Amino acid sequence: MASTLLLVIVFLLDLVAFALAVAAEQRRASATITDDGTDSYCSYESDIATGLGVGSLLFLLASQLLIMIASRCLCCGGALKPGKSRAWSIVLFILCWLTFIIAEACLLAGSVRNAYHTKYRTSIVVDPPSCETLRKGVFAAGAAFIVFTGILSEFYYVSLSKANDGFLPTNGDGGIRMGAYN
Repeated sequence: MASTLLLVIVFLLDLVAFALAVAAEQRRASATITDDGTDSYCSYESDIATGLGVGSLLFLLASQLLIMIASRCLCCGGALKPGKSRAWSIVLFILCWLTFIIAEACLLAGSVRNAYHTKYRTSIVVDPPSCETLRKGVFAAGAAFIVFTGILSEFYYVSLSKANDGFLPTNGDGGIRMGAYN
């Protein structure tokens, strides 16, 4: 039977990861061109979105690790009872990892790109500098995939628990015994 406590803890970790990713999207770094008379340069606001994105990444990682340790990562546990639950647990395992990797990639790329600030000066005669910032929606995509990962991982764990319930694998001794030929 699936552990309700584990499901609640994983849900809360995913909820915190989602909230941090949404906050990171709202607090992305923005830049303005500052002119001091002879030079113009990019002036960036605070860099809190990077920390929020990394925090979201770590909470999602903790959630995924908790589910995989509890389920023995599908491949390290015992044999599963044949049926729909086993088939669904395999499909959900693959989808869960796929959405997890996409979410982590979005959060990592967003955090790295948000932390990168161009630090160059140009003379006023030349066009103003290009103040590169993170595109809108990178952290939001990470937040969306956090939701998908959370749903799929919880369904995976419940499905795997159903496939494990009351199944005792055989010893591999299911055939007909025959005497030795001399």
